[in-house]
Amino acid sequence: MNQSIRALVAVDEGVDHAIVQSALPMHVPEIQMVGIVDGLEESWSTLQETATDMLIIACAGDSDRVLFLIDGAVKQKSDRPVVVFVTGPPDGFVRRIFEAGADDILRLPESSETMYFTLQKAVARKHGTPGGVVENLSPLVCILGPKGGTGKTLIAANLGVVLAEKGHRVAVVDLDLQFGDLGLSLGLAPEQTIFDLSRAAGAIDGERVGHYLVQHESGLRVLLAPSRPDQAAVVTIELLREVFQALRASHDYVLVDTPPGFTPEVIATIDSSTEVIVVGMLDALSLKNTKLGLETLDLMGYDRKKVHVVLNRADSRVGITAEDVAAVLGHAPDVLLPSDREVPRALNEGVPIVMARRQSAVTRAFKQLAASMEQKSAPASAPPTKENGKQPRRSLLGKKA
Repeated sequence: MNQSIRALVAVDEGVDHAIVQSALPMHVPEIQMVGIVDGLEESWSTLQETATDMLIIACAGDSDRVLFLIDGAVKQKSDRPVVVFVTGPPDGFVRRIFEAGADDILRLPESSETMYFTLQKAVARKHGTPGGVVENLSPLVCILGPKGGTGKTLIAANLGVVLAEKGHRVAVVDLDLQFGDLGLSLGLAPEQTIFDLSRAAGAIDGERVGHYLVQHESGLRVLLAPSRPDQAAVVTIELLREVFQALRASHDYVLVDTPPGFTPEVIATIDSSTEVIVVGMLDALSLKNTKLGLETLDLMGYDRKKVHVVLNRADSRVGITAEDVAAVLGHAPDVLLPSDREVPRALNEGVPIVMARRQSAVTRAFKQLAASMEQKSAPASAPPTKENGKQPRRSLLGKKA
């Protein structure tokens, strides 16, 4: 931010004023808080009378009044970022917020540093700069599936193995913080997880994060999800951003296996990503949710050219044709993963299908997807070569922003 941003904070009923104030970045020259107003109607009146460059709305959760305020603020001044902070679960509210015209959403309580980053990102996005993307770092690929059970983990594991076996230095993060099973699909024991990383002292950098990565025989390195659901709460969005930055500085590719839905952690990952893989299946419910996921990415301002649609079990005979899929989604899927009865067996054995059946059609599809990643999001330097079965470290590609 090159000049001071004048921000108005609208606080809805039922929101603890102290939580909002404690999170606001009050002492940074780039952002000037012109007022903190209780009540949305009062906030709308103040918005008409006060010159503002940004609107921050703090609410407890799903609220039509919040949506009306967002809509009115956007119509009044389309280039003014609107950021929403919620104190309750945002589930079911995220899509409506983006449809109304908001630029970002974050759940409180949160640190002032995280809020500052979010506000910076909203301003950058409004002016055409992808928030959270640092161009001199390696690609970060977010694997997204609005509906559970579509095969996100299958794709994260096998795509990572293919890229690693081609000589790239690849890290995969299991972001399903409560019920992640990426390690199980790769046959890896959860000796250390992202929970352990979050509890360790010291600055987040590539060397520190590297101590918590579990090595797969293919060369793939994995940051595993917590081993218990109750440990998920300590993994903050701020930590995730630092981890992503560190991994991108020390690897050729970073893949993130996400949980279903647009949770705050998933939204933060999308904002940090350079590519998104949206995974769907050949059934009506999955296609509906895949379509909604693509539309939500559009509402977030994500470049559709950087979105890859993968249809899992694409040759299943369920009465839905390829033409039906293209009609529902708006375009044909980029990669079709065929059904293979060996896939669940390989998952149960903890062996990626691309290693268990190297000549199968599904393996060829994963190689096609990997080639697409290499073509559209090529790393800044050539991939390392393997020597004696080990992959050498790369030098840092850039500093943390």
